[in-house]
Amino acid sequence: MSFLKSLSANPMPAAFRGQNLLIDADDTLWENNIYFEQAIAAFIEHLNHHHYSPAEVRSFLNEVERQSVLEHGYGLHSFRRSLLRCFESLSADPLTPAREQEILRFTGVVEDHVIQLLPGVAETLPQLAAEHRLFLMTKGNFLEQTSKLKRSGLEEYFSGVEITLEKSAAAYRAVIEKFQLSAGSTWMIGNGPRSDINPALEAGLNAVFVPHAHTWVLEHDEIQAVPAGQVCLQAGGFADLRDLFCYRNHAAPMV
Repeated sequence: MSFLKSLSANPMPAAFRGQNLLIDADDTLWENNIYFEQAIAAFIEHLNHHHYSPAEVRSFLNEVERQSVLEHGYGLHSFRRSLLRCFESLSADPLTPAREQEILRFTGVVEDHVIQLLPGVAETLPQLAAEHRLFLMTKGNFLEQTSKLKRSGLEEYFSGVEITLEKSAAAYRAVIEKFQLSAGSTWMIGNGPRSDINPALEAGLNAVFVPHAHTWVLEHDEIQAVPAGQVCLQAGGFADLRDLFCYRNHAAPMV
């Protein structure tokens, strides 16, 4: 049963074959943010602040992360800087080398975890690749992201890989130009409204929002109004993409 629903009043395109599918990586294809959340929980427990609640510490850390991303980009190195900066800002104790190493040990869960594909990905991605051109479109540290892709076992299904510093409308337009794609037959598929959906729509692409229960808070946003002539859908899970893009499933009704 399909859980696809339209987020716009625009009609669905008539043809589904030969589409270009830009697919996000973290928390769309595999689990990612849950490991950061585990590290953050351990950090907040370690800090054990006597004046600020755990929720207040987390809110402060969110702002620190926002600034760290601007200064150092995405990835584990930036996250580690955020934890250390948060400790220095909120703790009355000095950040000694021993304390620094203790805090950094919390991030081991992020670095060392086995790639865990999300439900439906292993079965659905080969079917999508059989009928369409797939491109991995992600942001972050190049070495970290390419390592995760290799460890995922999914690399063979992608015609191209694009790892950007930020997912902006300009970045999507650059990908369209680089791979000589038609915007009208190109879709961005991902879990982050801020990076995956809104800038893709701004760049003239169609989009499929695949929510994740633990999407990073800095990726939260309201999905913007869908421009005329474009399509934006929401899926219940990755496997629902078969009802949209796999030809034998096209008779499935939209809800």
